Amino acid sequence: MSTKVSDHILERLREWGVDHVFGYPGDGINGLLAAWGRADNQPRFVQSRHEEMSAFEAVGYAKFSGRIGVCAATSGPGAIHLLNGLYDAKLDHVPVLAIVGQTHRTAMGGSYQQEVDLHTLFKDVASEFVETVTVPEQLPNVLDRAIRTAYARRCPTAIIIPGDVQELDYSAPTHEFKMVPSSLDRSDWTAVPTQEALERAAEILNSGDKPAILIGQGAAGARAEVERTAELLGAGVAKALLGKDALSDELPYVTGSIGLLGTRPSYELMRDCDTLLTIGSSFPYTQFMPEFGKARGVQIDIDPHMVGMRYPYEVNLVGDAKATLQRLIPMLDAERGEREWYSTVCDNVSRWRDVMDQRAQQSADPINPEYVARALDPLLPDNAIVTSDSGSTANWYARHLTMRPGMRSSLSGTLATMGPGVPYAIGAKFAHPDRPAIALVGDGAMQMNGLAELITAAKYRDLWEDPRLVIAVWNNHDLNQVTWEMRAMEGAPSFLPSQELPDVQYAAFARSLGLTGIRVEKPEDVEAAWRAGLQADGPAVLEFLTDPAVPPIPPHATWEQMEATAASIVKGDPDAASMVKQGFKAKVQEFLPGREKK
Repeated sequence: MSTKVSDHILERLREWGVDHVFGYPGDGINGLLAAWGRADNQPRFVQSRHEEMSAFEAVGYAKFSGRIGVCAATSGPGAIHLLNGLYDAKLDHVPVLAIVGQTHRTAMGGSYQQEVDLHTLFKDVASEFVETVTVPEQLPNVLDRAIRTAYARRCPTAIIIPGDVQELDYSAPTHEFKMVPSSLDRSDWTAVPTQEALERAAEILNSGDKPAILIGQGAAGARAEVERTAELLGAGVAKALLGKDALSDELPYVTGSIGLLGTRPSYELMRDCDTLLTIGSSFPYTQFMPEFGKARGVQIDIDPHMVGMRYPYEVNLVGDAKATLQRLIPMLDAERGEREWYSTVCDNVSRWRDVMDQRAQQSADPINPEYVARALDPLLPDNAIVTSDSGSTANWYARHLTMRPGMRSSLSGTLATMGPGVPYAIGAKFAHPDRPAIALVGDGAMQMNGLAELITAAKYRDLWEDPRLVIAVWNNHDLNQVTWEMRAMEGAPSFLPSQELPDVQYAAFARSLGLTGIRVEKPEDVEAAWRAGLQADGPAVLEFLTDPAVPPIPPHATWEQMEATAASIVKGDPDAASMVKQGFKAKVQEFLPGREKK
């Protein structure tokens, strides 16, 4: 039997080490599906409930495995559905390959059913590489370049394969004119800055008395080097959300997340520092950076297109974080005298931990959402993979979960799209079937797509060596993050027709699929629910009824701002009284961390 183009594509994916493809079937990829049947489902075709979830699962797989994530979809509507997940990959710099079908070549340009101009569709999201295979001889080069580009540029790429091309006999390119051969190898490489640039950076960092370090996901491979740098400089270390698992939160000088979802010690670190070293982060909110002109800055980033954008850095070191720091560390002054600044940073961190503990202990109606995250923190397994969805849940993820060495975590950092929490966790389970995964999601995201993806979890549960996949739902009947943004940014009361959500029985739905489902309505049952979910013999849904009136207060909020926000909404907000009460109870802990709990 002859080898078809579709057979060769799957064979080449296997040669690249691809072991899973996340997809949804359709007649635009019928040739590929037939090839999967002939290949005994290698690489494994993982069927989601929706192509967007396939893309999110590929992103989650790539984020937690370090390997390329691959998704597949049919022409037209299937390809369109991939876009949100692919944009998530693009903005978070994750290598993902999309393989999509297209109508037959004979029908292209004829306004045929499901015909979409896929090159134009993917022109932006897969701007680094998108190509249509029109003859077999374009392979394997097109596929190889798509994979190499995705790895090298840390981006999504796409290849488009018309249905009739998938069924053609494969013939390899020759040495003839206008043929393009290809190869598999992708050797490792490391970028490092020049010695002169490193010396200028060291001079700046050694000159400061109040150093701060900001890290992102680009620092994840340089954990030991970041720790050594912080210790030599006597610096505090703040983390962008994508870098939450890049350094242990147990270190006394790690101030935690930065930004609206961040901590007060991180805010104070940036406000008061006189030198700033940013490593592997493109954190965009300059209002949380040091005031321009107040601090001297150095940046390290492997991508020359991403340096010098967020702050007026004096030196932009283009290079791999680990290799660059290894060369920089010997130039740093280890004899820096008194460490008053370092002690202040550590004291601020310690005090904040007390504040967050007391916030979580405050009463609410019925359950304080902060307590749900706080109760999970000490129960997290050492090898846990944690995903968070966008929304108010991300606040509690950012502030209450202590990342320890060996743990992994992520969320949609730059696109901040709703919906990836559950599919990220499913992708993580295929990347690491021997590790537990925990997804933290709001009821809005769960209704958007999480409920459907529980079916995917149920379908594949038996493939995972460690069966634990815990999905925690903060059920507050409210699109809570937007509600609070309306209150704080617009001075407007909650608009119920857009914000109010129906009360869905998430735990009951999980049980209908044969999964563990626990509905928690009282705070005294929260910890027991977490323990049960983490001990379950398969996927579990924990549904916590939480109070929407507990505010995700920004770390820089003052009493005056709190009072102004309250005054602007009391006149019409349906939850005004509860919101003011809970906001006061939360904010007062920053000023009186030892006060008696109410």
